[in-house]
Amino acid sequence: MLVVRPIGPQDQDALYQIAVDSGVGFTSLPINRDVLNAKIAHSVASFAKPVSQPYDEGYLFVLEDTLTGEVIGTTAVEASVGTRTPFYHYHRQTVVHASPTLDVHNKMEVLTLCNHYTGCAEVCTLFLQEAHRCGTNGRLLSKSRFLFMAQFAERFGTKVIAEMRGVNDTSGNSPFWHWLGTHFFSMEFKQADYLVGLGNKVFIAELMPKYPLYVNLLSPEAQAVISHVHEKTRPALRLLEKEGFQDMGYVDIFDAGPTVEAQLRDISSVKNSEVLPTKIAQPKHDAELFLVSNTKLTNFRSSIVPVSFDDQGNAIISQETARGLELHHQDLCRLVAVKAYYKTLQRL
Repeated sequence: MLVVRPIGPQDQDALYQIAVDSGVGFTSLPINRDVLNAKIAHSVASFAKPVSQPYDEGYLFVLEDTLTGEVIGTTAVEASVGTRTPFYHYHRQTVVHASPTLDVHNKMEVLTLCNHYTGCAEVCTLFLQEAHRCGTNGRLLSKSRFLFMAQFAERFGTKVIAEMRGVNDTSGNSPFWHWLGTHFFSMEFKQADYLVGLGNKVFIAELMPKYPLYVNLLSPEAQAVISHVHEKTRPALRLLEKEGFQDMGYVDIFDAGPTVEAQLRDISSVKNSEVLPTKIAQPKHDAELFLVSNTKLTNFRSSIVPVSFDDQGNAIISQETARGLELHHQDLCRLVAVKAYYKTLQRL
């Protein structure tokens, strides 16, 4: 059984291996044991912290095969970005240069540095080991975050964003950064990406151009990748789009990957989830797949499993499911159907 659960100190080696496998451009997991261990400690503290409104809490999860104990993926949610350190983006905008005297009217696209997403929650750090990218595994990792956020909405900003990994090649070179870095930073993309992963963002404020960048002055290669995602990120983007996330014109300042957004209450898995009592028995023959979680904080568990229902409104789950999700008879669970969602994605 595959179960999403909060990360713990016992997962240090597994998280480090995921950081290695995720490669360049996956800023939130730098290949640095001290930083990764600090992220785990911060997550453990966030789960244990009493919260009435979001601040700088970060919730890190892993996907575990309960049969083997192997950790095969990870994902995370930041409660409120930009509260301790600035959270930068470029905003794509159109400006008009006009001269009635010369009868000239030109529309030009610019990238403007901003902090517009300060205070928003962020879903991030989604990575699934390549050998396990099949079936509903990716959906389990992505959607489980939203059941957790639905259950503990007071812990998160009301708007949710996701920064999507931008285009870079097999050597970790970003066409957008090649232009930007050459002119303003004098460092390679991998170095800048690593520094941000370590939490060192001071150099951004010191060196980033303060005035809007005219897109038509960038190299053709840099222009071509603005708002485009890395080929391995396309499935994750499709999952978020099906949840209701939209691209509103914000891009990453390093690789120009798009940032998508949605109101927490409008996310499909949040809006359509229900809380029901559980009944531990063999699900009926007409059972369908549901994403199911318990309603616990520090012992949160979720999985995609067969569920049926009785006339009293109980969600019927198997003994194996109850054990994996740490549910007992008549405990409340939160669940959302995945059948229609799954079929739609299969056609993409």
